[in-house]
Amino acid sequence: MNSPTTGPMTGPMTGSLTGPDGGVPPVAVIGGGLAGITATLAIAEAGWPVTLYEARPRLGGATHSFARGGLTADNGQHVFLRCCTAYLGLLDRLGGTGRVRLQERFDVRVLTPHGERGRLRRASLPGPFHLLPALARYRLLSPADRLRAVRGALALRGLDPAAPALDRAALGAWLASRGQRDTVRRALWDLFAVAALNIAADEAALGPAAMVFRTALLGRPDAADIGVPSVPLGELHGGAALTAVARAGGTVRLPAKAEAILPAPPGLPGPSVLVGGARVETSAVVVAVPHGQAARLLPAEAAPDRDAWAGLGASPIVNVHVVYDRPVTSLPFAAVVDSPVQWIFDRTAAGGLTRGQYLTVSVSAARHWIDVPTSAMRAVFVPELERVLPATRTVRLLDFFITRERRATFRQGPGSGALRPGAATRWPGLFLAGAWTDTGWPDTMEGAVRSGLEAARLVRLHLSHLTHLGHLGHVREPARAEWAR
Repeated sequence: MNSPTTGPMTGPMTGSLTGPDGGVPPVAVIGGGLAGITATLAIAEAGWPVTLYEARPRLGGATHSFARGGLTADNGQHVFLRCCTAYLGLLDRLGGTGRVRLQERFDVRVLTPHGERGRLRRASLPGPFHLLPALARYRLLSPADRLRAVRGALALRGLDPAAPALDRAALGAWLASRGQRDTVRRALWDLFAVAALNIAADEAALGPAAMVFRTALLGRPDAADIGVPSVPLGELHGGAALTAVARAGGTVRLPAKAEAILPAPPGLPGPSVLVGGARVETSAVVVAVPHGQAARLLPAEAAPDRDAWAGLGASPIVNVHVVYDRPVTSLPFAAVVDSPVQWIFDRTAAGGLTRGQYLTVSVSAARHWIDVPTSAMRAVFVPELERVLPATRTVRLLDFFITRERRATFRQGPGSGALRPGAATRWPGLFLAGAWTDTGWPDTMEGAVRSGLEAARLVRLHLSHLTHLGHLGHVREPARAEWAR
């Protein structure tokens, strides 16, 4: 077979890649983010040959790290919840279970610039009653607003997130119609909706919002327990994935940019991929890249709706990084209301800082901030942090920098759910993956991993079907990967 020669390679390769008994071209996975990593591992663990192509010189996609003056910083703050079972399965495959901190019990401190503080901590009660005591004692809401919040939560729990009508409706309008006043929205609903959906509540689709609240906060009691990486993301995901793919028998090509998807040559089971000017024969292809890139790669015959994917748009996230010469808070993370500061995370240990304190401020739905110069951001966020964390007023600021993700997620507004395609395309052996596809989850790390598992499942079905028909010769049917069940 033809094979690209650009870039270093990891994983076993002697001549051409073959299946368990020889003769099967490898599956090609395009894109080395969490969706592509997941698909590659699941296919390799099932016994099929697979090659992962990534245009950048690293794996990890939107989760990566970089060095700055002796500090290791992540491009953005990523968290997960205990209900993110697929992502936790991926961490297990990557050897990362011990490299994250997962709360024993959901517990969030909520700060304000005015000195008031609140706390949301689940009780030892079955869901959805586990959060009722926290709401009853939530100091940032009046007793009347606490009651309104409880009524809103019960109404949310009764919604079906998959209902098409919810995809067309806006979260903000629904909350207003259920008596959720502005104070309740700012101090409660926006804390989680904006962070989870990366869009303002007034602009967010009700369907994915209902899914978030029902699954995470109103489902099983431990579902919303928060997990935070305790090592840099580049180490947790990208570096670990290189080792895991090689261990599973797969191959990684870095950097190797896929330029086109071509029809399957006569007699071959899957489409071809043009990589570095060379035509690569495959038994199947998984395209695990953002929707804009996928639309450019896929032929119209394979995905007639590809032009509509542009309607998913993009929503940015900005992260503010600050380093102080002394510790200013003992909290591992905190939410903030009534401030441009939304969430604060202590990344001192993860960043490798041995003296002082390194904090990141995560700002979702950051359309207003994405093009603001760093100097102007500093003029806003340093004083805001002094209001929220008074200890910052008496320490020295050692460093201040910004990371920007212009296309952090697709824009999860009304109607976006109808634009998300499934994993299958009209071409046999050609599949899609990515958090933007129809996973049933918002655009999150969990959604990305679930999409990779679904694409891998369809690849296995495709190859097993061809094996039974005799189109792949005498090849044993591989075992199903346990984590894909």
